[in-house]
Amino acid sequence: MEHRRLSFDDIATLRAETHFRYGALRHPIGVMLWNVRSAYNVGSIFRTCDATRVEQLVLCGYTPNPTTGKVHKTSLGAEQTVPWVHIANPFEAFERQRRAGHRILAVELAAGARSYATLTAEDFPATFVFGNELVGISDELLRASDDAIVIPMFGEKHSLNVAVSVGVVLYRALETLGVLTAAEFVLRPTAP
Repeated sequence: MEHRRLSFDDIATLRAETHFRYGALRHPIGVMLWNVRSAYNVGSIFRTCDATRVEQLVLCGYTPNPTTGKVHKTSLGAEQTVPWVHIANPFEAFERQRRAGHRILAVELAAGARSYATLTAEDFPATFVFGNELVGISDELLRASDDAIVIPMFGEKHSLNVAVSVGVVLYRALETLGVLTAAEFVLRPTAP
């Protein structure tokens, strides 16, 4: 098979097909950001949440929201396509997500955390909680979570950028849900 970049027309066709296929449906995945400092990270996470069709992005604490120009600049308008809410108190956000049927899974370098690769269908619906770029998630939030997962680190820094971590976990979640292996999601560009 010969590969070529998709044209703007190809991408427009894919957008229309995606909208037709999904409509308002979303994957049973939530993302919660607690005290993430960087508006640029938040904008990038909005784009990843759009790409993975999460149910909702929950912004907690002092995490910047899309009314900040820097979030909008990096999100390229994804704040218009991703359902989001700002709830200052993360424990209230946990309860809200639990009422929606979600398990709360902290993503953190924590004792007893299991690998993100061990996600199973029984973990869903799930809200993944990501913390501050420097200090992560508080011990109180870890204790209030239903479980904790970790992305194994093999380097000396022992962390990834929070936006990268969100992408790694969300695409693993889609793989776990069987979305990435479905034949109907293979890109079929229009003829040149």
